[in-house]
Amino acid sequence: TQHAVPTTFGLKAAGWRALVRDARKRLSDVLLPAQLGGAAGTLAAFTADAEARGVAASDDLGVRLIAAYAHATGLAESPLPWHVLRTPIADLGTALGFTAGALGKIAEDVLTLSRTEVAELAEGTRGGSSAMPHKANPVRATLIAAAARQVPPLAGVLLRALVAGDERPAGAWHAEWQPLREALRLVGGAAAAAYELAAGLRVDADRMRANTELTGGLMLTERLVAAYAPAVGRSAAREAVERVAARVARDGVELTDAIESEPALAGVLPKERLAEVTDPADYVGSAPALVARALGAKADAVASHDAATADTSDDPTRPVDGGEQS
Repeated sequence: TQHAVPTTFGLKAAGWRALVRDARKRLSDVLLPAQLGGAAGTLAAFTADAEARGVAASDDLGVRLIAAYAHATGLAESPLPWHVLRTPIADLGTALGFTAGALGKIAEDVLTLSRTEVAELAEGTRGGSSAMPHKANPVRATLIAAAARQVPPLAGVLLRALVAGDERPAGAWHAEWQPLREALRLVGGAAAAAYELAAGLRVDADRMRANTELTGGLMLTERLVAAYAPAVGRSAAREAVERVAARVARDGVELTDAIESEPALAGVLPKERLAEVTDPADYVGSAPALVARALGAKADAVASHDAATADTSDDPTRPVDGGEQS
């Protein structure tokens, strides 16, 4: 990817927070109903047992038994026995897959932004290399990223188990056992690692600012075209800015110098306005407002103590380069 336009670390971290809150809501929305149905889902054996014990049986005995069983176990009450209606397990698998992906997105960003050539983020504790003493590997992000790649196929197995024949299939629900355990283990471990990662994450705002200058201000060409278009026309502005960009990239001249030496653009904007449109920190759009809105949003399914969760950055408007996504 290449530099596109500036963004802010606050906006990126607010996106992480939104993913985590969404994942938690999806998990909390999964119903875990009690399963009681007998050999074929009719609860006939329980009726027979009641009759053998001299208890008057009725058509709704099974219904009342399911309700009592759910209450005793503390699980949700299902309207039907669900031994071959595996939606609860499939829902849990899907939520686990989403959660793994959400945490994986955070980890992937940390892995990218902690590369030597980027160096905008670092994990709070040192993860050394067995062979290279200089390295500080992002071990938690690595563990999370590994889990995020393993859970979706496991969720796929749980979804395929929805195809359950007859009333007690051979192989379908048995296939859930190991993938479900492994998915729970991986997501639980990834969540614990993500908590530690976020708690100790180090943010280098100076490096972020320096990285916006790596291409000599060329990430602002979009803004330059918009700024000069009213005076010289959009097509002429774009062509002139393209020439400016080529000179900056080829000769390493300052962006403002290249603009002022371009005949179609020289003297068009006052110096104060030119300084403004060539400042990356002044071209982050609605990022601060979006962060403020995201931090103020309330999710119904999230516990109230999470409402005060703050962004990882102490200044959500710090600019970082936004890699073009195309």
